Amino acid sequence: MFGKLKEKLASFTKSLDKTVEEKAVLPDEPETVFEEDDAAGTGADSGVLKDGIENESAADAAVIKDTAMAIDLKDPEKTPDAGAEPKPEKVGLFGKAKALIFDGEVILDDKDLEGPLEELEIALLESDLALSVTDTIVASVKEQLSGTRKRFGKKTSGIVEESLRNAILEVMSANVFDFDEFIAGHSGQTIHIAFVGINGTGKTTSIAKVANRLQKNGYSVVIAAGDTFRAGAIDQIQIHADRLGVKTIRHQEGSDPAAVIYDALQYAKARKVNVLLSDTAGRMHTNVNLMAQLEKICRVSAPDLIIFVDEATAGNDAVERASQFNAAVPISGTILTKLDADSKGGAAISIASITQKPILFFGIGQEYDDLLKFDPEWFVQKIFED
Repeated sequence: MFGKLKEKLASFTKSLDKTVEEKAVLPDEPETVFEEDDAAGTGADSGVLKDGIENESAADAAVIKDTAMAIDLKDPEKTPDAGAEPKPEKVGLFGKAKALIFDGEVILDDKDLEGPLEELEIALLESDLALSVTDTIVASVKEQLSGTRKRFGKKTSGIVEESLRNAILEVMSANVFDFDEFIAGHSGQTIHIAFVGINGTGKTTSIAKVANRLQKNGYSVVIAAGDTFRAGAIDQIQIHADRLGVKTIRHQEGSDPAAVIYDALQYAKARKVNVLLSDTAGRMHTNVNLMAQLEKICRVSAPDLIIFVDEATAGNDAVERASQFNAAVPISGTILTKLDADSKGGAAISIASITQKPILFFGIGQEYDDLLKFDPEWFVQKIFED
């Protein structure tokens, strides 16, 4: 899972490692020029460093120079105990020299990060992240790493991974919605959930998985066979319903889907069924007539939740479709199917950010129990695990 994304993030880490190694050389000592203070008569003792570095005595500069000659910074055995604890700060040239000599540390600045961050941006875009989401992550990583101290003899991977984890987790956690809490909080009324998306993305199977989950949690369920447009769609949802022991409300193929779903909602309310799950015709987001039909369904039956279903493997196409559907009938959240086959992970990271709506579940297989509740911590852990 996410193999390609892991590979590209590892490349960014190596690039930053190389930058640090190239920087593991004492900066050239600036020329020191003193002005004599004739009035005070103090001579060199009151000198000012003309390169802009002030408040350091000539003795301090001499100590640094002598120490630089005495310490072999290329030999980790001769540097202080290794460690990599991020300490973001703004440090001048003199402070960097002192850190390099006395602490065996490199302090990363914006210039050091330019090349590696460009590589990170390309890596994220190639992993199907949307441009706006990529910019957000890169900016966050830059902010976290700029001013960080890194000791010699230790790889930067720990620092970089932590910054990437934080950046991605921030994006993934921006919109979190607990489906189970929502259902539990509306007990005593029929909850109507409509599923939208295009054909072939696993929408019908996802409805069956949600029905299975609800039943296992003790809720009664009815399914509305609202996809009257596609040949065989009604029979397909009926097969799932029969396997699960769930009642299906259906009309003839070609019937008005809004009428089917309206009848199903009245049936569910009359019998105090906890949840109605409505299938809808898989439609392309570019098909104006079908999108108008979807809007009609939502007007007539007023779903409590509208769930968009697409494949994680669709990448930027899934992100674009989610955005278009959300513009037509504001979605409540997303189910991404085939996450177990996704090598990039970009769609999962981008969709929640682009639509400003949460991911609810991941489909990770074909069995009814293969529905994973969204957990941003779990998702980020999967990206960085070996």
